Amino acid sequence: METRKLYYEDCLLREFSATVTGCVPAENGYLITLDATAFYPEGGGQACDLGTLGDSRVLDVQERDSEVQHLCDKPLTVGSTVTGQLDWERRFDLMQQHAGEHILSGLIHRRFGYHNVGFHVGQEVLEVDFDGPIPAEALTELETLANQAVWENLPVRCWIPSAQELPDVHYRRKRELPWPVRIVEFPGYDACACCGVHVAYTGQIGLIKILSCVKFHQGVRLEMVCGKRAYDHLCRVYEQNRQISQLLSSKPLETAPAVRQLQERLGAEKYRCSALEKRMFAAIAAGYQGIDNPVHFEEGLSSAALRELTDAIASTCSGIAAVFSGTDAEGYSFCLISSREDVSGLGNALTQELGGRGGGRSGAFQGSIKATRQEIAALFDRFCRINGL
Repeated sequence: METRKLYYEDCLLREFSATVTGCVPAENGYLITLDATAFYPEGGGQACDLGTLGDSRVLDVQERDSEVQHLCDKPLTVGSTVTGQLDWERRFDLMQQHAGEHILSGLIHRRFGYHNVGFHVGQEVLEVDFDGPIPAEALTELETLANQAVWENLPVRCWIPSAQELPDVHYRRKRELPWPVRIVEFPGYDACACCGVHVAYTGQIGLIKILSCVKFHQGVRLEMVCGKRAYDHLCRVYEQNRQISQLLSSKPLETAPAVRQLQERLGAEKYRCSALEKRMFAAIAAGYQGIDNPVHFEEGLSSAALRELTDAIASTCSGIAAVFSGTDAEGYSFCLISSREDVSGLGNALTQELGGRGGGRSGAFQGSIKATRQEIAALFDRFCRINGL
């Protein structure tokens, strides 16, 4: 039995009454059918509506052969009248996203001739795929035009032209479609075939914001948000920027130049610290002049600094230079370097016997271990004695 689709008759209908025409057990609940429903079934890239039928929760909605089936967590009596209540926050959000996508897709098609080849409404953002590149400089203009459609508060028209009328209807499509075709029109911005549910007026979209545009296959993927999602997103961005402006003692609209200035100062400090670090490493290395197989412990070294200090010590000592950076509680990163000895044997002994990992070539080995300073020194000394180093 075909279900009367109230969601097409009134997209703003939140509550309705209907007669239960079927109730059969299903794997995860009960499949309920009604003579009429405002619950939109999944389709056209739009998720289904959720809500309640009486005291039963609607978990999923699908359409099968013109019949809308509601998966519910409780059974309903066939022949009884039931009140349906939509999760309106969810439905309105989906309508805002879908309508905003229509307007932007229409503008992109009119400007570049590209087709929307992918559409997904996620939990946080809406993803739309197009089959051609969109230059970055065009995005701001497209977004402004899309919001102009919102500000104009245009009526959204949804209708099914007759078989005779359809050939004369101009609408966005990738291929010819057989009749009947449901057309959704945003006057002056887009008209396309769509089975989804949309807002009644473009003003109800509220706001359209493009978040990103990245290359995807032969075209691009846009991430965008509309309506309350856009408002919530911009509120979070503003709060982050407000905190940054306070930390930088700058005005909210001047955080970017303040950050650039901070980066320049940080770059200068890094350069100065690097020069000081090199001088410190040279002084440490001088202390190991002519010493056989020195072992040095230094806290707080990065991987690059660890290698640099070991290189410096190896240039002044005899045998294998070993540098360890860390603590007994957290373990140590280490580097072994020698211009004359194969250090892989010592490196493997450290990682295997003291519980770690690492690798390298004969003249250099880097890794990490979980051991104490005393255990490291004892193993290093034992290895050198056994191997005559």
